Amino acid sequence: MESVIPFHPPVALPVSGSELVFPVRRVYCVGRNYAEHAKEMGFTGREDPFFFCKPADALLSVADGSQGVMPYPPRSTNLHYEIELVVALGKGGRDLSVEQAAECIWGYAIGLDMTRRDLQGEAKKQGRPWEVGKAFDLSAPIGPLHALAHTGPLDAGAITLSVNGQAHQSGDLSQMIWNVPEAIAYLSSLFELKAGDLIFTGTPEGVGPVVTGDVMVGAIAGLGELHVKVGSPA
Repeated sequence: MESVIPFHPPVALPVSGSELVFPVRRVYCVGRNYAEHAKEMGFTGREDPFFFCKPADALLSVADGSQGVMPYPPRSTNLHYEIELVVALGKGGRDLSVEQAAECIWGYAIGLDMTRRDLQGEAKKQGRPWEVGKAFDLSAPIGPLHALAHTGPLDAGAITLSVNGQAHQSGDLSQMIWNVPEAIAYLSSLFELKAGDLIFTGTPEGVGPVVTGDVMVGAIAGLGELHVKVGSPA
């Protein structure tokens, strides 16, 4: 097959402890999935989950034991961190039950849903989509994937984030409003899910801004740590 322009390289994530890689199809994100974070964003209660997407090439893969560098994005002066458990699907489907959804999980990773909060806030005021705030280049730093077969189901455990050694976010995976299988099942009623899909599952309270030179360290029990430095603007 001849193409008009060169094919773009596929997006794939390394698998921890292996030479294998995990090809990525789509990246879904669950919004306001921890009660205290929902409150700090002005919402309460167990609302139906809602979702937004990031492009697959927004992922910034960070290898085990290394520090990733994310350039400070353009057109923003209020870049926020959000530490999240990321779920990788090994299979999918439509209108899955919660039990079927749980069987789709291939593995997990630590991810950061970086957000241009000023641009997102302006979009909200004008009733516009969030892409400029959420889906910009390299807005999703992520560590290696860990297979469910090695970790077991991650439905509880500490999730934290520090900036320059100071703790900012601290929660537990059990505090999700919609747990992972429930979120997958609900998402499958909106989209046909497939192997290779990633789902960022929401962040606990304590989100806030970072500036050039700051070093973020995210951690999730059973998955280790993710180290990301905010670099100079691209």
